[in-house]
This record gives sequence, C-alpha cells and structure tokens, in this order.
Amino acid sequence: MRVVQYIDTLHAGGKERQLVELLKGLTATPGIDCELIVMSDDIHYDDLYKLDLPIHLLLRKTKKGLDIFVRLYRLLKEMRPDILHSWGSMCPVYALPAVKLLNIKLVNGFIRNAPSSLSCRNKKWLRSKITFPFSDAIVANSKAGLKTYNAFGKKSYCIYNGFDLSRITHLFTPEAVKTKYHITTDFVVGMVASFSDNKDFNTFIDAAKLILNTRKDVTFLAIGDGKNREACMRRVPKSLEQFIKFPGRIKDVEELVQVLSIGVLTSNTKVHGEGISNAIMEYMASGKPVVATDCGGNCELIVDGKTGYLVPSDDASAVAEKIIFFLDNAKQAMKFGQAGQQRLKDIFSLDKLTQNHISLYNHLLT
Repeated sequence: MRVVQYIDTLHAGGKERQLVELLKGLTATPGIDCELIVMSDDIHYDDLYKLDLPIHLLLRKTKKGLDIFVRLYRLLKEMRPDILHSWGSMCPVYALPAVKLLNIKLVNGFIRNAPSSLSCRNKKWLRSKITFPFSDAIVANSKAGLKTYNAFGKKSYCIYNGFDLSRITHLFTPEAVKTKYHITTDFVVGMVASFSDNKDFNTFIDAAKLILNTRKDVTFLAIGDGKNREACMRRVPKSLEQFIKFPGRIKDVEELVQVLSIGVLTSNTKVHGEGISNAIMEYMASGKPVVATDCGGNCELIVDGKTGYLVPSDDASAVAEKIIFFLDNAKQAMKFGQAGQQRLKDIFSLDKLTQNHISLYNHLLT
C-alpha cells in the first residue's frame, strides 16, 4: 500500500502534531510505504527526520497561485500512490483534480475543530461543501466535528488523536526545569496553546489574577506564541509579572508540562470549538488534572468530575474556582490526574491512531 500524506505546513500545531504521530506508526508498519508532501518549509517537529520517509516540499510561489494544481498533479503522477490523505482545509481543494484524473483515493482529514456553528460565510464551510462529495473518506478527530460539519454518513469516520507516551520519557527533572524557568512557588498552573483568536488566554490570565489576589504560592505559565501574545502580556500588572510568565513557544513542551500542578485550556467559543486537543492530551499523559472550556470535543476527551472539569466559556471565576479546588485538594488532584492518564492509554493511544487509519486505508482499497 502506498500512502501520501499532504499538509500545508508543519509548524507547531494540533493537526501537525497528529500527522507526525501517525507517520511514526505508519512507517513502522510492514507493507505500508509512506511519503509526505508539505507546502511550506516551516517544519517544527524534529521527530519527522528520524523516520524513514521521503519528504517533498511543494512550496507555493504565491499565496493564490494556480500553478500548485499542476505541480501537485505532476508530483502525484510520478509517485502513483494508492491513497492521498490530505490535512488542512485547502489541501483537498488543491488535490481534487489530480486524484480524480489519476484514480487515487482521497481521504479528506481537515475536520480538526468543532465550532458551535458554521455559516456559509465561513471559508471552511465552503471548502467542505466543495470537497466532501468527491472525497472517498472524511475523517474528523471528534464526533463533535462531524456534527458541526454535518458530515455523518457511510464515508465519514471519527478517528481520535493518539499520543506517543515515549515523548514523556527521559525528560529533565522537574527541579531542573523549574530552575531553568525561575519558578519558585509550590504550585504551577499552565496553558499550552497558540496566542491566536481561537484561544482565550484573556480568561486564563484573569483567572490567575483572581487567585493571586489571595495567595502567592502559584506560578501561572502562558506557554506558546502568536499574534495576541503581546496584548496578553500587557494585561499583567507589574506586581504580578513574577507569578504570570510567558515563556514563549517551547519545542519540547513536555519538559514544561511535567512541572505543572494543573493543565488549563480556555477557548474562544465565539470563533472556535476544540476537536481533540493535543494540549489536553499532553496534560493527561503527564498525569495532570485538567480545567478546560466546555466546547467541541473536550467532553469526549475529559470526563467531567473524574479526569478534570469543564467550565463555561469566558468565565474567569469558574476557571479560578476549579483551579483552587485542585490546589487545595492534593489527593483529589492526583486521583483526577491518574484517571486521565489511564483514559489516554485506553482510548487515545498511538497504536489506536495507527490501527484505525490502517483499517480505513484497507477498507478503501478492497
């Protein structure tokens, strides 16, 4: 079986991480030959270079250049894969003419989120209407995503994200990491996300300020980078800068996640709903209790009241309340974290991610 994975970029992000995890499993499976096409040279994940995998850079000369259709056709004609698995909303648009002319099965995997609603003015809604009818399979990483895009049907599949637990082995000690980032408090609360409009760091920061009004034994880490980072930093008064830190984009973020007492993910539900969040999976893998916005696929990942808490959107008081509960109840926090870690192993493993995709690929070729 020859499978080509096709993605726009491999910068730090959710779908990008999952493609790398999938490639780890596929390249280790006998009988599957994989190749990768990337439309950018922005490759964040060093793990990719450890795989026995041909990587083709299909760089766009201009953002709206139509030459990409011709160049992709020529590349696929030379490669002759059985299946093209596309990631990102524009990739299946670019791929459609080539896969139909070359009789290649198209797996359309761009459903990675689950906003509360989609209108005809949304670009992803339009791209789904263009590409779904011509796709041989539609893959989402959450049931909420399939519902949002109204993609239920015989060719639609929910395949959950997988986590490679080897990523949290051979890490620096928590003491060394805390020293590196100048953390001296007993507790550490963190949020790993991009500083984009999809994520609600404002609520995270406001919750931190509420808690720090009454106690100073907690450091809050806003981990990531993006266009809204500077604005978020300005929300922190100088008196609290030692307690609310912005370490930027961390390549080996697992090192920092292991020192957390609690993992948080607050989302901007006005424009975004999570699919299956890689950040939450990182918290669970390290045995951390989770506080997250109740949106999209978060309820498929978190068992509310057992592995973490789901809170209303844009509600700093609710976020602060749940964080304080875990800070004041160490045994409960450990119990929640252990339950989340076990849930990750049972349902969101790298092996399940790989095997579910292989089953889908085999089904398409029979």
